[in-house]
Amino acid sequence: MPDMISAPETTDAAAQKLAEIHQRMAAALKAGGRAPDAAQLLAISKTKPAAAITPLIAAGHRHFGENRVQEAADKWPALKAAHQELELHLVGPLQTNKAKQAIELFDVIQTLDREKLARKMAALKQEKAETAKADPHEPPFPRFFIQVNSGDEPQKSGLSPSELAAFHAFCTQELDLDVVGLMCLPPQDEAAGPHFALLAKIAADLGLSQLSMGMSGDFETALSLGATQIRIGTALFGARD
Repeated sequence: MPDMISAPETTDAAAQKLAEIHQRMAAALKAGGRAPDAAQLLAISKTKPAAAITPLIAAGHRHFGENRVQEAADKWPALKAAHQELELHLVGPLQTNKAKQAIELFDVIQTLDREKLARKMAALKQEKAETAKADPHEPPFPRFFIQVNSGDEPQKSGLSPSELAAFHAFCTQELDLDVVGLMCLPPQDEAAGPHFALLAKIAADLGLSQLSMGMSGDFETALSLGATQIRIGTALFGARD
């Protein structure tokens, strides 16, 4: 694997790092018999300041992810105001008391993982619908991925694979949330491939087309098994601050 480089400081450096990742993505997608545009790169900018993000934006990148609501609130409103085509994903755990703030910041929430949070989101969606009647420019409500705890790890967030079908039905049929896919974080001490394959099978069974899986160390494996979003932090920004 190529050596990791510190956070890009210029547009040229950012463009070079993006090009390297896109080349590796293209090779993995081609090897898997998939279309060149079958997957999207999410640049995970947690712990990185706006100054580290703007070179990637200047280089043409538009899809980003953050782990924490408060950190996103500190840097992304200004970035999105300046670049309205940006799309921001929440890829870290979401506390219910941060839900209202989250829907104002994020276009996609990838960590829907429990009934209480789903009910809160449904209530906020209804509130938003009422607001939209008076304001046609109200932005759309976020889309969701359900987080899957593919290894049934007790310390980790996410639905057990055995609980997923019922939770998906609850979110989509009872609460009318726009669930578009699944995401997972495989156990660190196990091979990621079997977990990615399991996620792909569950998504197919549920009729979901999007799979958020794979990070800097294993995204090529994820792409070979159907990932539609890969979450890249270290390979673009260097080690966390």
